Amino acid sequence: MKYNRFEGLPVWKLAADLGAAMFEWTGHSSFRGKGDLSNQSQRAALSISNNIAEGFERGTTNELIAFLYIARGSAGEVRSMLAVIKRMPDLDQLASDIDRYYAECEQISRQLGGWLQSLQNSDIKGQRHLNEEVQRRFDGEKRRKAFVDSNAERMKEIEAKIMEDVRKRKLVRENEAE
Repeated sequence: MKYNRFEGLPVWKLAADLGAAMFEWTGHSSFRGKGDLSNQSQRAALSISNNIAEGFERGTTNELIAFLYIARGSAGEVRSMLAVIKRMPDLDQLASDIDRYYAECEQISRQLGGWLQSLQNSDIKGQRHLNEEVQRRFDGEKRRKAFVDSNAERMKEIEAKIMEDVRKRKLVRENEAE
C-alpha cells in the first residue's frame, strides 16, 4: 500500500498514540520527585512519531532510513526507561501500564524493522528521485512480480501435469518395446 502522508502510516499512528499516552501517564503523581524521568520519557516517546514523520517528508530513501533508525532507537530508549521504572519499588502500582507500553514499543520497533528491511532492499531512491520513467519501470516490475507470484502455484500444477504425461508416455513406449 502506498501512503502519501505520514499521518496515514499505521506505525506513525501507533507511535503518536504512545506519545500522547506517555504524556498523560507520566503526569501521574507517582512521577513527582523522580528528576527528569517524566520529561525524558515524554521526549523519547514523542521522538518516535516525530522521526517517522520527518524521515517520510525528506523525500529520499536514505534519509527516511536514517530517521527510521532514530525512531527505532527512541522506541528502545522508552523501553529502557520503562524497565528502569519497573525496578522502582515505589512505582509498583504502575506495573500493568508499564507492561502495556513496553509491548507497544516492541510492536513499533518490529514494524519499523520490517519497513527498514523493505527499504534497504529497494531500488527506489525516494520521491525526490522518482521521475516518470523510473516510476513506469518500477510499476512494471511490481506488476511483473505480482503476476509471477500469483501464477507460481498454477505453473507448478502445469509442470507436474506435464511431468506425469511424460512419465506415462515413457511407460507406454517401454511396454510397446517389450
